[in-house]
Amino acid sequence: MTEPDGFPRAIGRPATAALLDAGYTDLAELDGVAEADLLHIHGVGPKAVAVLREALAARGLSLT
Repeated sequence: MTEPDGFPRAIGRPATAALLDAGYTDLAELDGVAEADLLHIHGVGPKAVAVLREALAARGLSLT
């Protein structure tokens, strides 16, 4: 399930808030972003990155 902000609910509120604070407002904006860069955002952990990777793949997009 996806939240109105476009991020999957499964990443959790802290990760969603962290992504929004970092300037990402939609899942598609993460296309081509390095996983390591996401992991450097306080509040985004390996579980959130895995969920985001799967959600992007479902749209034909990917992290690097």
